[in-house]
Amino acid sequence: MYNFRVMWKIYLLLLLIRVYFALSPSYIHPDENFQGPEVFAGRILSYPSKEPWEFTTDNPIRSVFPLWPIYGASISFIKWLYAETRASAPPQTIYYTLRGVMLLLSFVLEDWAVYELVPSTRYRRATVVLVASSYVTWTYQTHTFSNSLETLLVAWGLVLIRRIVDDKRRSSVFSCAVLSFISVAGVFNRITFPAFLALPGLLLLPHFRRKPISLLSFAVFGLFFSVVAIVADTSFYKPTASLWESLYAPVITPINNLLYNSDSANLALHGLHPHYQHLLVNLPQLLGPAYFTMLVSLSSLPTVPVWLKNVRAASALSAVVLLSIFPHQEPRFLIPCVPLLLSCFRVSKSRLYLATWVLFNAGLGFLMGVYHQGGIVPAQLAMPSVITSGIDPGHIPSNDHTRSTVTVLWWKTYSPPSWLLGNDDSQPYNIETRDLMGVPGLQLVNELDKLLPTCDAGQPNHVNPVFVVAPKSVTFLDQYTTLRDPSSDHSDLLLHELWSYRQHLNLDDLDFGTDGIVPTLKRVIGRRGITIWSARRVGCN
Repeated sequence: MYNFRVMWKIYLLLLLIRVYFALSPSYIHPDENFQGPEVFAGRILSYPSKEPWEFTTDNPIRSVFPLWPIYGASISFIKWLYAETRASAPPQTIYYTLRGVMLLLSFVLEDWAVYELVPSTRYRRATVVLVASSYVTWTYQTHTFSNSLETLLVAWGLVLIRRIVDDKRRSSVFSCAVLSFISVAGVFNRITFPAFLALPGLLLLPHFRRKPISLLSFAVFGLFFSVVAIVADTSFYKPTASLWESLYAPVITPINNLLYNSDSANLALHGLHPHYQHLLVNLPQLLGPAYFTMLVSLSSLPTVPVWLKNVRAASALSAVVLLSIFPHQEPRFLIPCVPLLLSCFRVSKSRLYLATWVLFNAGLGFLMGVYHQGGIVPAQLAMPSVITSGIDPGHIPSNDHTRSTVTVLWWKTYSPPSWLLGNDDSQPYNIETRDLMGVPGLQLVNELDKLLPTCDAGQPNHVNPVFVVAPKSVTFLDQYTTLRDPSSDHSDLLLHELWSYRQHLNLDDLDFGTDGIVPTLKRVIGRRGITIWSARRVGCN
């Protein structure tokens, strides 16, 4: 009873930590915005939206079938609520609602699946607590990643396989139908999904041989859900197509995705990695001390460690091997492996191990869940009000039917999600977001020179206001943030700080080779934060 109470208190504490990170606006990877919220917010709410190439190419590779119930339904519901008040839904409401949905799915479906996957009732609670204490659960699983959805689908696919195999007396027709839905949704969500269930799926063969009706249920419902998914994608990408056109030329996104990723030239556009990247770099980054526990246990070979003798380990490790074949490898591709592998280990009672586990997850949790590109979302949400306060009213057209254009240059950050600007028609200006990514500093200056008017007599400054968003750690901009003599040979550009956000780290700005380790860390960490500047010329009114 005492252990149960202790475990329950620890789990509640970890749940609060998960809520904290779910509501922290970190930005782990552009895909968490551009492969979901950006698309649906633009389509449903007419928010500013820049759909990524995966959705706009002639052969789209992203399916909306598994995404609509998560993003589309949530955004549509909020739209319906605000329609009653005849007001536009604020983008921050959409943002935190989607984070809340991912948090709820993680809390209910992931934890439930882990509890069921551990056969021993003695270790179930400890395993759920261990998974709940991982920074991957706090951060990746509460963000709007397709990988996070894949984690849930993989876990529940394994749960259903176990239920079907363990039930020797029944045909498990319903479970097979649900498994077929999970399989279809998993494949249409990410083509990597079969890598996790291919090996465990072999356990179903004896059951299908004994109960052919189960195989029939799986096949029929699988075909049905596949047709529904294809129709949904075709309707999304070809909204004006007739029924015959949809049948004659359907959009089958998994096939398009597989063909695209089978071409190494395409993968090279996204970055190529050595084949050992997943096993030796990405997996340790996700598992931390548990990874080294796994390696130590392998030292007992040829005796097979206990943790290797279960379906969860087979699913995770076989997926790592299969995904390592492809040269483009990112840590988030292995997110489904985390709960599966952690559920294989017993929690060590060593104080050193527990301290290492806590420090590892606390450090990575705050890095990825709070500080990693953490100012981009707050900056976009604050942008309309910052621009309003930073524009001289005399530079806003007096004609109500004319809207001026405000240009915002983003530099050395992840791509800013346009949908976070919302759709406020009361503002007398349009916001043009331009992502300069990591271009050289002089190229940024050249862009500003083109956008800012000269100080000619009688010409007002900021006819079309210009703003710059960049991390504080970029020392190149220091020379433009203090007032100088306009008659000097130096550029007459001036950046005036309007807004800043401290909890932002730009890890892409690390330059150990040029600046050295200590100076680089002092600059990036000591000058952490992101700033919005208004840009003008020195000496102009």
